[in-house]
Amino acid sequence: MISLAEARAYVLDRCSLLAGRKVPLGGAAGCVTAEPVVAAEAVPPFANSAMDGFAVRAADTAGAAEDRPVRLVVVATVAAGAPATTPVGAGQAVRIMTGAPMPPGADAVVLVERSRPVGDEVDLTLEVAPGTSVREAGGDVRPGDEVLAAGVVLGPAHLGVLASLGLDRVMVVGRPVVGVLSTGDELVPRGRPLGPGQIRDSNRAMLLALVAAGGGTAVDLGWVPDDEAALEAALVDGARRCDALVTSGGVSMGDFDVVKVVLDRIAEMRWMQIAIKPAKPFAFGLLGRASDAAHVPVFGLPGNPVSSLVSFELLARPALRRMAGHHHLDRPAVTAVADAPLDRRPDGKAHYVRVRTGFDGERFHARPVAAQGSHQLAATAGADGLAVLPDGHGIPAGGTVEVLLLDAESSLRPLP
Repeated sequence: MISLAEARAYVLDRCSLLAGRKVPLGGAAGCVTAEPVVAAEAVPPFANSAMDGFAVRAADTAGAAEDRPVRLVVVATVAAGAPATTPVGAGQAVRIMTGAPMPPGADAVVLVERSRPVGDEVDLTLEVAPGTSVREAGGDVRPGDEVLAAGVVLGPAHLGVLASLGLDRVMVVGRPVVGVLSTGDELVPRGRPLGPGQIRDSNRAMLLALVAAGGGTAVDLGWVPDDEAALEAALVDGARRCDALVTSGGVSMGDFDVVKVVLDRIAEMRWMQIAIKPAKPFAFGLLGRASDAAHVPVFGLPGNPVSSLVSFELLARPALRRMAGHHHLDRPAVTAVADAPLDRRPDGKAHYVRVRTGFDGERFHARPVAAQGSHQLAATAGADGLAVLPDGHGIPAGGTVEVLLLDAESSLRPLP
């Protein structure tokens, strides 16, 4: 057996950053910038009012107060989106709306709450200094400013900044296109009746969802029976269409499976036994021996559904995130209090126990789900964390344990 750290290092070293590509802002959320973004224009592009009120010359408000207002002549009104063409002279004011451009000659705005209309004039009850309630041109961004560095994970505010600069596309590291393939005569695709000794194909639906949730573009490569020619054709075709491939099953030691036969023929594979439970068997390689296929990473996950999920989380997901330019590759980890014993026996492996987590306002808590078998996916579906138990006898109730949060939002709720 090898350590999880050794397996991860082997995989991550062979998963290269994807090339940059320009994508529309509407599809860029969660992507990583591939190059700095430098502003070509100012934001805001012109000086404008920060609130509804009256644009004035600040000097004309000297001494204004509630009991001794300053009276000015209102010479125009300017709304947001309209040009400000009427200048403000001595003793004059322009009625102005939030976001409207400052008229020539005005250098401050008196908010409407400190005004009293008097026919075509207005009494102002607040003395203001130059610049009061004025958003200066370039006050947020100036031309030449680097607004985003390379390596930034784009969130909603970042996209708003790009839109404010007039950009409709941004250069990002490619979002990995990941093909998910199911193989094996024992599997039955959805919509078909079960035959003797057959089980339904659950891993493919789960893995497609995991790829999508991790920021990749999931491609369903379907189900292939235990036929070498069909499997090779499906893998080579997937490598042409995708940046990475994920299969499940056929990676255990001693298996003489068509998956092994085919992958050993068309890819540079390493078949591993990792010192973890579940998900001990794992395979990884680069599909590149075939003359018509690129060097595409292939993740061979174990067939048991829980093992497949854990293997994806610990090995495939971090690698796919690296390919997409992320620096934080893993799920967030917290120290939690075990609300029930997390028992295990020494066996030379780290155990990843499926737990339900919660937060009491001060500490995280963890409680194991009822069933921990590598085939018991229904119980695992109720978990939102993986408790990491080092080799030994486990964690007693009240002890602390490291937990990888599979669903951070769910983990912030109190446990029932």
